[in-house]
Amino acid sequence: MTGAPVLEAIGVTKTFSGTVALSGVDLRLERGRVHALIGENGAGKSTLLAILAGIVQPTQGELRLDGRPVRLGSSGEASRRGIGIIHQELQLFPDMTVADNLFVGRERRTRWGTVDRAAQEAAAALALGKLGQTLSPRALVGGLPLGQQQIVEIARALVHDARVLLMDEPTSALSGSEVPTLFGVIRDLASHGVSIAYISHRLEELLEIADRVTVLRDGRLVGEAEADEVDVAWIVRRMTGRDSARQPEAGASSPGAPLLEARALSLPARTGRTPLDDVSFTLRSGEIVGLYGLMGAGRTELLESLLGVHPDVAGDVLLEERSLRGRGVSERVAAGLAMVPEDRKAAGLVPTLTVRENLTLSSLRRIARGGYLAPEKETRAAQPWIEALRVRAPSLEAPVGTLSGGNQQKLVLARAAMSRPRVLLMDEPTRGVDVAAKLEIVESMRRLAGEGAGVLFASSDLAEVQAAATRVLAMARGRITADLDASQASAEALASAASRPSEGPGA
Repeated sequence: MTGAPVLEAIGVTKTFSGTVALSGVDLRLERGRVHALIGENGAGKSTLLAILAGIVQPTQGELRLDGRPVRLGSSGEASRRGIGIIHQELQLFPDMTVADNLFVGRERRTRWGTVDRAAQEAAAALALGKLGQTLSPRALVGGLPLGQQQIVEIARALVHDARVLLMDEPTSALSGSEVPTLFGVIRDLASHGVSIAYISHRLEELLEIADRVTVLRDGRLVGEAEADEVDVAWIVRRMTGRDSARQPEAGASSPGAPLLEARALSLPARTGRTPLDDVSFTLRSGEIVGLYGLMGAGRTELLESLLGVHPDVAGDVLLEERSLRGRGVSERVAAGLAMVPEDRKAAGLVPTLTVRENLTLSSLRRIARGGYLAPEKETRAAQPWIEALRVRAPSLEAPVGTLSGGNQQKLVLARAAMSRPRVLLMDEPTRGVDVAAKLEIVESMRRLAGEGAGVLFASSDLAEVQAAATRVLAMARGRITADLDASQASAEALASAASRPSEGPGA
C-alpha cells in the first residue's frame, strides 16, 4: 500500500545565528513514493533533510513518524527508527575498508561479541551488486575515485534496510551509465514501501524519478505538485521567481594563440587512479574545451597532471611555449594555472577560515603590501567576485562551512578566477549546484575566455559539455579518443567516443 504518511515535517523553522534557513515548511513523505525537493543553492533543502535525519534540531515546528510526534535527537536515533540519509558531502572514513564504512557504528557481531567481518563483507558485496558494482568490500575507501566513494555512501544506506531514505544529490559524482542503475534501485525500494526524499539539481532527472515535487525558495515552500503535472519551466519559475533562467553571453568566437600544450603525457597505474597513455592536445586562448568521459576515463588524472600533482607523470606540459617540466603545483599556479577541484570539501576549501579568507587565498601576493595583509583591502578585492558569481553568504566574515554546497562551489570558482589565470582547469565545476548557478558558472567561464584565458573543464554531464564547450575532447581508459568541434559533438558521437576501446587518437 502506498500513499500513507510515514515521516512529516510540520511548520518547521530553522535559524542559524539569526539567519533564517527554513521558515514554516511542511513536508509529507508517503509510503512507497519518491518525493523530490527542489530549490536554488541556499534554499534550505539540505537543512530540511538534516532535520529529518536528526542531525539538526528545528528551531520551531515538529516532526511526526507514523502520525505520532517524535523528537530525533541524533542521527543515530533516526537510524534506529529506520531513517537513513545519503549526504551530498560524503561522510566516509578514508582509512577504513568499504565494508567497515558501511557498518561503522552498527557493526554485525558474532555470538562471541566480536565483529563479524565475513557477514559484513557478504552484505557489502550484495549491496554493491545491487548498484552494479564489483568493487571489493576490502578496498580502502581513501584510495577510491570520488564517484566510487559516492556509491559506497549509497550502499551504506541500503545495507541497513531503511524505511525512510533521504538522498541529497546521490548522482552528483556518478557517470551517466550509473544513474539508471541507481534509479532501478530507487524504484525497487519504493515498490517495497520505502519512503524516499530526493534532492538533485538535474531537473530532468528529478522528473524522471519523482512521484511528487516540493519547491523551496529562500527557506519557504513556494510550490508543490504531482510530478506528472509539472515540467521544467514550472519548476524554474518557482525556484527563481522568473519564467526562465537567463542565458549566459556568448564567449569568444574564435580561438587565438596556443596557451597550454600537453605532449605525450603518460601516468603509471596506482591504486585509486586511472593511468594516462600518451595524451597530447593543445588549448588555445579564448577556448573552452570540455573533457568528456565516464568514471575511470582519466579526466581528473589529466587535470592533476597538468597542474603538477603527480610527479611521476612522463611527457611535458607547455604554458605559452615554456616547459613546466619539473615544476610543482605552486610554481605552476604562479606561472598562470588555476584549478577548481572536483571535491571542494577535501581539496577546495579551508573549513576553519572565513568566506573572505578562502576567497583571497590564491591572490594574497597581489593584495598584500610590504608583507602585510589588511582585511579591509581583502574585503574590497573580494566583494566584486562575490557579486559576480552571486555567492550567497551571511557575510564575508562568516565561516565558509555556513554556505550551502553550491555556494561553496561558486566560492572556489571565484577564488580561481580572482587570481586571473592564463589557464583555468575545472573538474566537474557544476557538481551539486542548481540550474541558475550552473548558468552563472558557465557565464564566468565564457567571460574568462572572452578576456583571452583558456578554460579546460571535465564533466560527465553530456548536456553540460555540449552547452558550454567550444571544443570537446572525449576520453576513455586514459586516452583521448576524439577531438571534436562543438558542431560535431553530438550525443551519439560523444557517447561512442567515451565508451570505445583506447585505440583512438592521441591528439
